[in-house]
Amino acid sequence: MVTHKLILDDDFQDDFSLIAIHCSNEPYKMAYILNKKIPLRLVRKKKDIDFSNQGLEVSFPIFEFEDEYNYFLYNLVANKNKSLSAKIYSSGGLFDELSSEKTISTFLINEFKTVDFFLKIQSDYEKVSTRNIISAINEIEQVISAYDVDIDKIKTKNNLIFN
Repeated sequence: MVTHKLILDDDFQDDFSLIAIHCSNEPYKMAYILNKKIPLRLVRKKKDIDFSNQGLEVSFPIFEFEDEYNYFLYNLVANKNKSLSAKIYSSGGLFDELSSEKTISTFLINEFKTVDFFLKIQSDYEKVSTRNIISAINEIEQVISAYDVDIDKIKTKNNLIFN
C-alpha cells in the first residue's frame, strides 16, 4: 500500500516592519501626534480588531494610512485593552446581593506586555527602512521610547493580520 505524505509549509513571510511604541496617551491622541510629527494621515478604521478572552469580547482600536505614491501601508494599533468584569453573588435573600468588579488586561501581542502601541509598516516591493521613522517618533515629547521589533520573536503573528 502506498502512503502519500503532504507537507504544509508556513507561508507567512515577514513582509512588514514593526515598531514598538511606549506612550501613555490614548490611541486617538497617539495617532494625532504621529500625523503631526511624521508625514502620515492615520485614520481610524470603521471596525476594530476583535478578540474573545476569558468570556469577554475585547477590541483594539486600529488606525490606517495607505501611501499610494510609495506603496506603503501603515497601521497603528493599541497593544493593551482593559476590560471590566463584574460578578454578582446572591445568597438568595432579598437584599443580600454582593458584587465585585475586576479589571482584566488583554494584550494583542503577549510577548510584549509593556508596549502600548505597534506601528506596522507594509510594503509589497521592498523592506521598509524604519531608522528615520523611529528617530522621529523618539523625538516626540510624550513618547517614552520607540524601537524596531524582531518579528521572529513574536509567537502570535496571526494577531498582526488586520485584513
